[in-house]
Amino acid sequence: MTTFALIHGGGGSAFDWHLVEAELRDRGHDTVAVTLPMSDPEETLWDYAGSVVQAIGERRPLVVVAHSWGGFIGPLVCARVEAAALVMLTAMIPSPGETPEEWWGRTGHPASGIDDEYQLYLHDVPRELAERVLAHDGELAAKMSMDRAYRQPWPLDAWPDVPTRYLLCRDDRFFPPEFVRRHVAERLGVIPDEMPGGHMVMLSRPGELADYLAGIPG
Repeated sequence: MTTFALIHGGGGSAFDWHLVEAELRDRGHDTVAVTLPMSDPEETLWDYAGSVVQAIGERRPLVVVAHSWGGFIGPLVCARVEAAALVMLTAMIPSPGETPEEWWGRTGHPASGIDDEYQLYLHDVPRELAERVLAHDGELAAKMSMDRAYRQPWPLDAWPDVPTRYLLCRDDRFFPPEFVRRHVAERLGVIPDEMPGGHMVMLSRPGELADYLAGIPG
């Protein structure tokens, strides 16, 4: 049995992972999904990682999964606990000393031109489910204050010594495939794995994502 630590993106919550958690548990695994403390403006990137580390406790073997903005947090978790693998799921890849605020310009992330949240992030998620997630996460996002963390230089000197995979979603409108392939090559020097699905693939294709994660050696 492997424990999967599931880290959500900016403006998200642990609720984003509820379908994947059920799928992984059906496959005999354990899961830990944490809502990061993004409502406290004084919390740092290390504080976010610490909330995940505390929730993990002594569970092992461990695979850390970081989604979107959570890419700034997943490697910090792996720097503090022993992990069998780190999975970057359509995630931002930080460089040492780079702030989350700087990442967008430094990577050349393309503007989508899409203003509707459903169409940008959840276009392949059933509408009723998408509306529930938007309502749930929207309440948290209204209280979100990430001032310190957003402007904090990423604190590691190098990528943690952990086997790392990147999973690209081919239908992602927020982090489009062409951009992601270049980003992964530049920052990690690897070829990403790919699957169908949009940015919130954990909601649109939870079974397929769980199959992928369950296949990672723990």
